Amino acid sequence: MPDSQPQPPSSSNPSGSSGQPDPAALLLCGARLTDGRTVDVRLGGGRIEAVGTAGSLTPGPGRRGAARVDLDGYLLLPAPAEPHAHSDTALSAERPGPASYAPEDVQRRATEAALLQLGHGATALRAHVRVGDVQGLGALGAVLQARRSLRGLAELTTVAMPRLLTGVAGADGLAMLRDALKMGASVVGGSPDLDPDPTGYTEAVLEVASEHGCPVDLHTDAADPARLSRLAAMAGGLRPGVTLGPCAGLSRLPTEVAARLADQLAAAGVAVVCLPQGGCGGAERRGAAPVRLLRAAGVRVAAGSGALRDVSNPVGRGDPLEAAFLLASAHGLRPEDAYGAVSGSARAVLGLPEVRVEAGFPAELLAVRGDVLSGALSLAYSRLVVHRGRVVARTSAVREYCSSASTAEPGLPRQGRKELS
Repeated sequence: MPDSQPQPPSSSNPSGSSGQPDPAALLLCGARLTDGRTVDVRLGGGRIEAVGTAGSLTPGPGRRGAARVDLDGYLLLPAPAEPHAHSDTALSAERPGPASYAPEDVQRRATEAALLQLGHGATALRAHVRVGDVQGLGALGAVLQARRSLRGLAELTTVAMPRLLTGVAGADGLAMLRDALKMGASVVGGSPDLDPDPTGYTEAVLEVASEHGCPVDLHTDAADPARLSRLAAMAGGLRPGVTLGPCAGLSRLPTEVAARLADQLAAAGVAVVCLPQGGCGGAERRGAAPVRLLRAAGVRVAAGSGALRDVSNPVGRGDPLEAAFLLASAHGLRPEDAYGAVSGSARAVLGLPEVRVEAGFPAELLAVRGDVLSGALSLAYSRLVVHRGRVVARTSAVREYCSSASTAEPGLPRQGRKELS
């Protein structure tokens, strides 16, 4: 069986080149691209400096050496991003009772969860954090502290999620939301479905976002056509943009109703983040949004992981490549489109620049053992993650088989082989 062991980031020189390399320079050698080419890629200053045929690139002018990483047998891709994480409750399912909101516990879980997802390849994450109620602003402060501790490894941004924003109780939530933005939350969010006045809740969120020039990211099951239609009408034209998720309720509506709503979302410029690995609410909201219907209408569809081993999904993996695998295997997307949902589309939802394996683009990359994208999504065990031009995570997997009982060698495919007792 595959045995994946995360390894800490290393500045070692796998290819054995000598000299003191410039820490800002990195040569990725012999990587395979999705178009079939085998290339060398030179990184510097957090960007891709050059892409050339294998063996053609040097460290660059003024550099006596550069760290070299041998990527023979690896597929090189733009790094994924995680557009829908719950850092405040992540990794809390193992302990009985409600998740602890003690700041030190939240910070520890948020940091560990981000590193786990970084190991999978996500160099940027958007964390939805509850504010108000019992936790006040403590959980947000803890996630922001985790963000600071992760600087240089991954980009973590936060969405402030108040429970209520209307009525007498909502006044406190509205004040808390504004305080959260002052603390450092960069996105306005929440769950309109949980407020007695979902339309009023949405209006309040959009007003605060407009005041602060923030994007909006709202949780909704999208099971109420009239409510979703009103939300799309209110969100149209808001910049820097509105994202909804997980919208699993759309898949339970009649096809013609869902198609009409998809057209309205597309016209309003609203993006949808689906959660193919499982929702982040109760069992009654499981399932995934109708991604093919949404894409056909022109809606930008990204895919996230949602709950990561909390009460909503005790076995959540937080793996963007698993999300892409499910989009391809269960929803019928081409592997390229499925991976685009966790990379290019996810980065666009987060407001991040596009990444291509071409000169001039950000050096946010994922190398996965494999020759083609479909194979990488199927058996993505070994991975190397690059953030800002630096290797920040590495996972190696070795598959071993025992010797055959047959006299004739069966020629089994293998990475390694030894006697197993």
